[in-house]
Amino acid sequence: MADQSTQSIVIDANAEAIMDVIGDFEAYPQWAGSIKNCTPVEDDGNGWATKVDFVLDAGPISDSYTLAYDWDDYPNRVSWQLVSGKMQKAQHGSYVLSDRGDGTTEVTYNLSVELAIPMIGMMKRKAEKVIMDTALKELKKRVESLAS
Repeated sequence: MADQSTQSIVIDANAEAIMDVIGDFEAYPQWAGSIKNCTPVEDDGNGWATKVDFVLDAGPISDSYTLAYDWDDYPNRVSWQLVSGKMQKAQHGSYVLSDRGDGTTEVTYNLSVELAIPMIGMMKRKAEKVIMDTALKELKKRVESLAS
């Protein structure tokens, strides 16, 4: 299994507002720069997608893949794993949300990706860092813009 990377950011919103943005997959292409298409294909009957198809175009890396989501710990955690992909053999991730008691929420992003093609460890870690940093900053910007 691939090593896990972790990063956190503080967002000026409550956990429910953040989860609403995370769960609004159809809107991802509007604010998540490398996501070109995002389509829920199954849901849990309560409006939360449990299987989602993605089309990613991040310059030299592009992929089409499907993730399965688990919302059982809503609004404190959502996790996912790869169902199928072209460039990936495995992906496990989660957002863990912690109320800071001052109207803000710390969001911790955990991600582990195993690619179908070999990549030098140092390059892979740098790519993960950039992907996670960008994803958290884009999430923060989106949530806070909707709240204002």
